[in-house]
Amino acid sequence: MEEVIHFHHILINQHADSWEDAIRQAAAPLIKSEAIKEAYVDSMINSVKTLGPYIVIMPHFALAHAAPSDAVKRSEISIATFVEDVIFHSDNDPVKVVMCLACKDKTSHMKQLSLIAEKLMKEEIIEQICACQSVQALYELLNQ
Repeated sequence: MEEVIHFHHILINQHADSWEDAIRQAAAPLIKSEAIKEAYVDSMINSVKTLGPYIVIMPHFALAHAAPSDAVKRSEISIATFVEDVIFHSDNDPVKVVMCLACKDKTSHMKQLSLIAEKLMKEEIIEQICACQSVQALYELLNQ
């Protein structure tokens, strides 16, 4: 089994005051593991402020990311689920799952992104993600 997402990069049942807060929370494991610096989180938020909620790529799911930069030490992915709805002002609101994609360059994250995209194609995957009540359960779901 190829690990799509690290166990320590998963948060469940979070509470966010805003979409910006949701992105910050979802990115926190990447900061903690030193995959990214705070500047990358600011870039992800500024991208949404500048370009709109394009990161809400499907109902209830946002893929937070920004252009590759020096603020990314390793290409990694983190994920957080939220108890309350997070509003991004998108047609796909409300968001329940925020995934952060940290890109060190234009190519090193492609394999991991491809594996995640494959998972997201499964019918009812967002409901399954939201139903996970432990980090272990979500880890197993995403890495099976």
